Amino acid sequence: MCGIFGVFGHPEAANITYLGLHALQHRGQESAGIVVSDGDHLRPVRKMGLVADAFTRDELAGLPGHMAIGHVRYSTSGESALKNAQPFSVEYVHGAIAVAHNGNLVNASDLRRKLEMDGSIFQTTSDSEVLIHLIARARELETEHRIVTALKQVEGAYSLLFLTEHKLIAMRDPMGFRPLAIGRLKDAFVFASESCAFDLLEAELIREVEPGEVVIVDAKGLRTYRPFSPEPTRFCVFEHVYFARPDSMIDGRSVYRVREALGRRLAKEHPVDADIVVPVPDSGTAAAIGFARQADIPYEMGLIRSHYVGRTFIEPQQSIRHFGVKLKLNAVKEILNGKRVVVVDDSLVRGTTSRKIVKMLRDAGAREVHLRISSPPTTHPCFYGIDTPTRSELIASSHSPEEIARYVTCDSIGYLSVEGMMEAVRAAAPGDGAERRHCDACFTGKYPIEFRPGTISSLKRVVN
Repeated sequence: MCGIFGVFGHPEAANITYLGLHALQHRGQESAGIVVSDGDHLRPVRKMGLVADAFTRDELAGLPGHMAIGHVRYSTSGESALKNAQPFSVEYVHGAIAVAHNGNLVNASDLRRKLEMDGSIFQTTSDSEVLIHLIARARELETEHRIVTALKQVEGAYSLLFLTEHKLIAMRDPMGFRPLAIGRLKDAFVFASESCAFDLLEAELIREVEPGEVVIVDAKGLRTYRPFSPEPTRFCVFEHVYFARPDSMIDGRSVYRVREALGRRLAKEHPVDADIVVPVPDSGTAAAIGFARQADIPYEMGLIRSHYVGRTFIEPQQSIRHFGVKLKLNAVKEILNGKRVVVVDDSLVRGTTSRKIVKMLRDAGAREVHLRISSPPTTHPCFYGIDTPTRSELIASSHSPEEIARYVTCDSIGYLSVEGMMEAVRAAAPGDGAERRHCDACFTGKYPIEFRPGTISSLKRVVN
């Protein structure tokens, strides 16, 4: 649940990275960082908070250089603290190197223990620092080869950007869990977790970094190679359901079109007699539009969102989440009063937020409230970079849909089926000729790389 951005070959690399991170702010609001290279030195700035608050004009002016990487963070590994803000940058025997990581290394604890027993000293609690130590121990001459040697020792999800004094290196794990794209900004190359960052910069989306691909950009230009054994792709389907911005292209698909298709399929699977369809904004909006069009029910903005509050789903403090719904949403009584309402949301995790939304709609006069979820029941936690709670906190892991409906006090509830979700994802890119398979472990419990705390040998590949 992080966003990464990189640029090579632009005289205002720091400013370009700042803008790119601003477009990726939805991927993490805890901290932001930029590391710039002028060809001789790496200069880092890392701050807690939002991008717009983290960097002053003077700080950006003090980061000269034509290449940079940046990071916005929400922690899935390591505490929320400045010491864990990325990109990490260090100096070692081969020079200087910085890394920005989106994903989660499931065997990082095991590797860290082994490294500490061998004398390594860690400065952070982030899994990403393990990579730095592994790279420093590698014997290869070229930086990219040392990185590959390090990555062959890890298990899990990673989209990575590395910066040295002279190179920018981008890569994705062989299963391609997390997104990363390549773009062109005049004579510069740019990299971003999502294409919406390119739109802000008026950069051209070239393509996505392929799973298992290493991309190197330096004075010689851009070149790629594939040092990892091929694996079945497992792009995170929850990026489509919730996490990515709807104006992005990821996994070869328009996120907006996928969400609209999810809503259409949901209307087919769980029809209901109602007067209006209302989204839970913003991530439920496109699915609600699809539902309304398929069901031929009027679409109304019966809930209005304040855009000055972060996503309640990823707030790290439970005390904040308790107030999150009222801070974030308000009902429009004139639209809801006396109506039979279908309210469409992208997912249901603990159920506490949905319960408060249903109460809000009833308090505004809704006669009936029918909850429709444009994804399957979330029954398992994610270990690959999305911060879902433990399984005991996931209401669908221990309660039936009927029990959940009673808890959230809605008149009915309908979840999209796993088959329907996958069909909608495929339908959003007809004729692209690509047979992509997705990670749906949070809905099915089928982990492509099964996570079991303990030893490295306990990690078991599961072929689904």
